[in-house]
Amino acid sequence: MYKVKKAISIKKNIDLTLERHPVPVLGIDYKVKIVYKNVRIPELNVEKKLIKISLPNRYKNDNNQEILDLAIDKMYEQIAKVEVERAMEKTRLMLGFAPDDYEIRNMKKEIGRCIENKITINPKIVMFHRDVIDFIILHEYCHLKYKTHSKYFYRMIEKYEPNFEKYEKIIKTSLFQY
Repeated sequence: MYKVKKAISIKKNIDLTLERHPVPVLGIDYKVKIVYKNVRIPELNVEKKLIKISLPNRYKNDNNQEILDLAIDKMYEQIAKVEVERAMEKTRLMLGFAPDDYEIRNMKKEIGRCIENKITINPKIVMFHRDVIDFIILHEYCHLKYKTHSKYFYRMIEKYEPNFEKYEKIIKTSLFQY
């Protein structure tokens, strides 16, 4: 009798799933599936085009939008550590110089900025395809030489990325500025 109840309980955990709007990662939309199960802390796994978030059973009746947003933000931060480092190194080798420092930090509306030889990148940059990420990093590197969007600034960008207007359009249609 005990085993049957336990089996029913496990089945309930598996059946209680919710789906959320797609989440972009490196330019690809992933579905989000939320599963309530017997875990102590939320877990996030990415497989193919699915982000599976396992939440503890105690959250079943709560509005978990805040927890889900935090889990997605943490995922973006982890991916950004790798992707921003890759793009920074690629750009450093291409241009032959680098900022004094850089950081990955959440910003409300900005995707990137360069102040006093330090580049700051929003971890949500990983929503974009790698080509766009590379362009954003190039854009911020160009601000190391030219502080404003002058004609010299755009000449430098065009020298290294002739299709820069395509990437600017993608960024401008998003919620971010740079």
